[in-house]
Amino acid sequence: MASHTSAAMTVPAAQHLSTGTGPVDATAFYDAAGEHHPEGSTMLGFWLYLMSDCLIFAALFATYAVVGRNYAAGPSPKDLFDLPLVALNTSMLLFSSITYGFAMLEMERGYLSRCQLWLGVTGLFGIAFVGLELYEFHHLIHEGATPQRSAFLSAFFTLVGTHGLHVTLGIVWLVTLMVQVHKRGLVPENKRRLLCLSMFWHFLDVVWIGVFTFVYLMGVLQ
Repeated sequence: MASHTSAAMTVPAAQHLSTGTGPVDATAFYDAAGEHHPEGSTMLGFWLYLMSDCLIFAALFATYAVVGRNYAAGPSPKDLFDLPLVALNTSMLLFSSITYGFAMLEMERGYLSRCQLWLGVTGLFGIAFVGLELYEFHHLIHEGATPQRSAFLSAFFTLVGTHGLHVTLGIVWLVTLMVQVHKRGLVPENKRRLLCLSMFWHFLDVVWIGVFTFVYLMGVLQ
């Protein structure tokens, strides 16, 4: 069954070769019916994923807005948040967005080694961001500010933790792409994957700016 499907997928390309009717697109994909699947469908699918992620974070922000002041006689944001530490953490993520932009520029120029270098720097900034966030969580829990303490803390840990999980998955994705680029170079498929990760990474930056402003800054200043 698998061999039959594979053969069916390559029939259109073989016909081009045998008849000389036109060049063969090595990146084109054909299904068993001989239908071509454009690469743009990948980008469309990824945009749909980002929109679903927007809905998730919108729900988390809305939940925090509703229960963010229910402290249950416990600590408030003024008592817990260390703004200088959070500002440092924010700078790590913003710098990672800049370095990823440099990586994309080098990718467009065709400089593989420079692209890999900037991707590595981006990964280091991402790891620093996650590390500082874990340190903050550990400190809060050590002080008794656990998610079970109040509705405010439950919403806070859920929102910030979900964002941190996304950044962690982004780092894993980044390392995977660096390995693929090292093995296969800057082929069109890898360029498309790097572009998808770029959109994902910048999306997380935008979400974090909202978290920093709405949760941390307004929480301390209110």
